[in-house]
Amino acid sequence: MTAPGEAARRKPARRPTIKDIARRAGVSESAVSFALNDRPGVSRDTRARVRRVAEELGWQANSAARALSGERAGAMGLVLARPAQTLGVESFFLQLVSGIQEVLSARQIALLFQVVEDLDTECALYRRWWAERRVDGVLVVDPRTADPRPELLAALGLPAVVVGGPATPGPATPGPDPSEPATAEPSAASAHPLLSTVWADDAKAMARILDHLYGLGHRRIVHIAGLPGLAHTARRIQSLRTEADRRGLDRRQVHSVTTDYSDAEGAEATRRLLDAARPPTAIVYDNDVMAVAGASVAAGRGIPVPGALSIVAWDDSALCRVTHPRLTALVRDTPGFGRLAAQELLAVLDGGPLRTVQGELPHLEARESTGTPPHR
Repeated sequence: MTAPGEAARRKPARRPTIKDIARRAGVSESAVSFALNDRPGVSRDTRARVRRVAEELGWQANSAARALSGERAGAMGLVLARPAQTLGVESFFLQLVSGIQEVLSARQIALLFQVVEDLDTECALYRRWWAERRVDGVLVVDPRTADPRPELLAALGLPAVVVGGPATPGPATPGPDPSEPATAEPSAASAHPLLSTVWADDAKAMARILDHLYGLGHRRIVHIAGLPGLAHTARRIQSLRTEADRRGLDRRQVHSVTTDYSDAEGAEATRRLLDAARPPTAIVYDNDVMAVAGASVAAGRGIPVPGALSIVAWDDSALCRVTHPRLTALVRDTPGFGRLAAQELLAVLDGGPLRTVQGELPHLEARESTGTPPHR
């Protein structure tokens, strides 16, 4: 019998090496190297025998050794430069990563994921990954209105796909099939020879929300936005202004305020708005967590939703569907957006053309949290 604790003290199993393969296959170590790396110098039968033995032993190439030999690292990088406390409750990135991972795992490619405090740290991490050859390419999220990352990645020669698009993306003609988004000429943020862009039309999405709320009779509409400086935040704010101007609405009554995406800041922004002399009759929140927090603030003050206040969440989730009343929300295929981004990065690495690709436009699902305003 194994004594208690003996298993924990055992040494881990030794990984098979090229020397082990050579011994069992009855060939030299150099022949094994040639066979496993698809290089000339060994016969077809020897190559097949070496690969069969390697599979039997469970041998896998060492990623560091592959990098030193000029081969691919077999990993992609993804860095989030956001306050850590805002990530644990937001479902968007979990869904995005699940779509990315689905594509990469099919190619047996790892996803190297890291959360950092700021953009400078993110840029330093890219430099380290490039120097150590840790990744073959990166997915760049949360594009900024003034973003140093495309220039840095191009200078390093590290292939990348910008996920989310620039502040003002180039035009794209929608395709007939949403599963095959249209492409356009590269925009300013994707013009570098090593960068492609996958973007979502936040401006049109905001226009759909304004169409819904304006049609119900709302004229005092406030957008509780996410982090300032993000390209998609800028697009949404600008679209709100454009739509307000188009309808002749007062910008003092239709405007945006920025937050860090957290429920705490979403709730605090809601309190300030409801304390105003003329509070909004509708609030649009940039994520589901803030929308639920805002609904809770309204309930705590005895403000009926949607009787006195209509609420819209930018991203749909289970939270929006189980909250009472259920929240009107933008519905989009976030895992599909992640899959699209990963596919574009793999296409770049496989020698495909660089593209600017538009994702599917989300649709607004009207639920019980939006209705006609009081005293219409």
